[in-house]
Amino acid sequence: MAIDRTPDLKRCRALGIEAALIGRSRKSKRQPHRTMRKISEYAIQLKEKQKAKFIYGVLERQFRKYYEKARTMSGVTGENLLILLERRLDNVVFRLGFSNTRRQARQFVTHGHITVNGKRVDIPSALVKAGDVVEVCEKSQAKEIFKMLKETNNALSSPAWLESDQANLKGNVVRFPNREEIDVPVNEQSIVELYSR
Repeated sequence: MAIDRTPDLKRCRALGIEAALIGRSRKSKRQPHRTMRKISEYAIQLKEKQKAKFIYGVLERQFRKYYEKARTMSGVTGENLLILLERRLDNVVFRLGFSNTRRQARQFVTHGHITVNGKRVDIPSALVKAGDVVEVCEKSQAKEIFKMLKETNNALSSPAWLESDQANLKGNVVRFPNREEIDVPVNEQSIVELYSR
């Protein structure tokens, strides 16, 4: 399995996104490098795709599969793509406030700390459905990291399409998100144009 080992802050700077978006609080003191070169349309489209891949922690092959699936679904392809990425289990765990970053959420899922509808799921890319109940296993709730997460109450920022019970580390997927509820600074139309070439 391929792993992206590029430093997060360096990647954020290159893509022009805030480090807080991926869960990092440290800010860079470096000034942005200004170039007078004209940026091509292809470069803009590629940058948008790289932003989406970096934010959700998806590599190229899997991202391409999400695009192909979004294209076959009814509705707008770009919005379908973002909705599919939001429905990933590791993203839902992050959105519910059970982890501080998407990478940490991915690790929690991989290590078997998360259950969906009472069954342990260790695949971060599993797609949740409306009505699914996502929670931290009872054994895992005794661990120090989850005790700290209960106290910090990260669920205050959970979106409207999710219901979070931070005291029990439990959450509900009420419905699928709309494009207005997805706060990721990505122009999905550019991604669709890039793949349509």
